[in-house]
Amino acid sequence: MDDDASALVAVVGIGADGWDGLTSASREALTGAAVVVGGPRQLELLPPEVTAERVAWPSPLRPAVPGLIAAHAGRRIAVLASGDPMFHGIGRTLTEVLGADRLRVLPHPSSVSYACARLGWAVEDTDVVSLVGRPLPALAGALHDGRRVLVLSRDADTPAAVAGLLREQGYGASRLRVLEQLGSARERIVDGTAGDWPHPPGDPLNVVAVECAAEPATPRLGLVPGLPDTAYEHDGQLTKRHVRAATLAALAPAPGELLWDVGGGSGSIAVEWMRAHRACRAVTVERDPVRAERITRNAASLGVPALRVVTGAAPAALDGLPVPDAVFVGGGLTAPGLLEACWAALRPGGRLVANTVTLESEALLARWYARHGGELVRLAVAHAAPVGGFTGWRQAMPVTQWSAVKPAGAQP
Repeated sequence: MDDDASALVAVVGIGADGWDGLTSASREALTGAAVVVGGPRQLELLPPEVTAERVAWPSPLRPAVPGLIAAHAGRRIAVLASGDPMFHGIGRTLTEVLGADRLRVLPHPSSVSYACARLGWAVEDTDVVSLVGRPLPALAGALHDGRRVLVLSRDADTPAAVAGLLREQGYGASRLRVLEQLGSARERIVDGTAGDWPHPPGDPLNVVAVECAAEPATPRLGLVPGLPDTAYEHDGQLTKRHVRAATLAALAPAPGELLWDVGGGSGSIAVEWMRAHRACRAVTVERDPVRAERITRNAASLGVPALRVVTGAAPAALDGLPVPDAVFVGGGLTAPGLLEACWAALRPGGRLVANTVTLESEALLARWYARHGGELVRLAVAHAAPVGGFTGWRQAMPVTQWSAVKPAGAQP
């Protein structure tokens, strides 16, 4: 390696096949290193010809990265990663902490590539959910009848936990295959269904393949906003289905954006914002502790357990929250300073949407519409209902909605 190469951190992907599965470039990076950093299992895969000092990652890992790299400054450093370092791996963390220009990444086939090769599944048509460092309910959002999902396991107990969640979600008929030690001489596949998963914990290095099969009574939860109201646990404080769909359309979620859901109620707006894309983020603010706990349960059952719930009254509870790309105000509009605080916090180009059913709040929204423009609409929904022996329309309370995009240089 030349002098420029010695300034880089080599990030080497390695599989369960160990040294034999590495390319010549990866082997050269490891034999030429003065320090090799990795997990204990990965370090054990190295042969004696790798004479570098071997350093195991401490826990928690991310805060330790800058200090560990600095401690070995001036030495050739190699980092071992499982499979493809940039696919749910240490490569992302190293890039965020050190910068891409300080890394030389040498990938190995990922466990997803190996699993799809064994199963005959097209990689691009397979959904992937990682449960490594993530809660089990994150899988719930990927469950759709007929879909194929690969679950990256955290340990030997993950397959049984996945089977349990599938049963709870009404997918007990789903076929599960656990692929262990992919790529090694100890590779093994065990097969079964979620409803009667028969296998004890096996190898901790495994991937779970799920062929989703919904049971007849399982509610259908689509991808677009407007889930059935029955999908939520609530006490009546719920943005109803048709208004919710119109509200999400006005909020216009995009990948990576952050929503403030102020006056969360049952959390339905924040939940469906996050379901729009796996990179969408949301914070919901709810002053009632009972409702706040209910929002947390709804988020878990609908596959977005990363929803952050802040218990407190707005606008005071908004202090210190990260800058939002969109804000929804579903309650407490007349609280002094609430709309002003939300508008001031919103980044330029961000969207603010507010709904109300009261005349007092409607008058407030009319004033904001006159000052900032945007769109002021009234949403009216009627449902067919029995009228004696006939059928008539039962009108729900109309909802007034104001939505606006904050221009650059906008004033409160």
